[in-house]
Amino acid sequence: MEAAGGGTTMKTVCVTGAGGFVASWLVERLLAGGRYVVHGTVRDPGDAKNAHLPGLDGAAERLRLFKADLLDYGSVAAAIAGCDGVFHVACPVPDYALTDPEGELLAPAVTGTMNVLKACSEAKVKRVVVVSSVAAVMVNPGWPQNEVMDEACWSDVEFCRTTQNWYCLSKTLAELEAFDYAKRTGLDVVSVCPSLVIGPLLQSTVNASSSIIVDCLKGDREVKLKLRNFVDVRDVADALLLVYETPEASGRYICDANARQVSDVIALLKNWYPAYNHATKFVQVSDEPLFSSKKLEALGWKFRTFEETLRDSVESFKAAGVLD
Repeated sequence: MEAAGGGTTMKTVCVTGAGGFVASWLVERLLAGGRYVVHGTVRDPGDAKNAHLPGLDGAAERLRLFKADLLDYGSVAAAIAGCDGVFHVACPVPDYALTDPEGELLAPAVTGTMNVLKACSEAKVKRVVVVSSVAAVMVNPGWPQNEVMDEACWSDVEFCRTTQNWYCLSKTLAELEAFDYAKRTGLDVVSVCPSLVIGPLLQSTVNASSSIIVDCLKGDREVKLKLRNFVDVRDVADALLLVYETPEASGRYICDANARQVSDVIALLKNWYPAYNHATKFVQVSDEPLFSSKKLEALGWKFRTFEETLRDSVESFKAAGVLD
């Protein structure tokens, strides 16, 4: 497909889980530049929660949605066929208590990732960007206390199992599997590990990370007080594009911008939005460790202030009616 004016040929990339919070912004960024045709995988293209995608600028010409289930190799391979690059963003985040962590979370996370990687090998994809999480970095009792965590730190698989920290375990296993596969096959895999992603919603539903801010404004939910690490969803989308487009990018990249005490976040919200029922039920839990994004910043990544991210988040929640 030629760009307008007969210029360079457009690249085709695939984004898995295209309707999600981070993936939607990535699709928006990919389309906005006018240089990419985007294949987006969604479970059901007709689902209302994906309705925002066809409305993005450039979507009519350059976005194709594929009905795909990551556990169904054929559907994944069909979406990835003909792509130069793939962003594996989709990931199971159960919002209920797991009765069978292995079957409900661990196997899907790992098998889904493997299906994507195999399809990438088959399609001769040039680079795969895997969205992992600081969840795959932070659960490491062996890491020196008070030392900032960097890409060399991995969550301890056995410790995650013992403590039943299933989400961190699923992200760690999937990311380890991705690099192991890359080593065996020569597939070019880069991973990005964001901290807690907040920011304006493009999709109509509130995702798990955004609900942490919503809970602070609802008053009736219990809020965990601790130091949390936040990053803006738009800055994460920029980071994904940056590591994809930078030839020398390799390995893992922590993507974290601002560490804030949740109590300070609530104080800001009370100050800016006094009319809401602010959180009153609190439980004090241990602080998260601190992370370094120096490796990503060395590629040229920049991030917004926490205040801008928080305000844009709340304004988007108001517009979407989730605070009513």
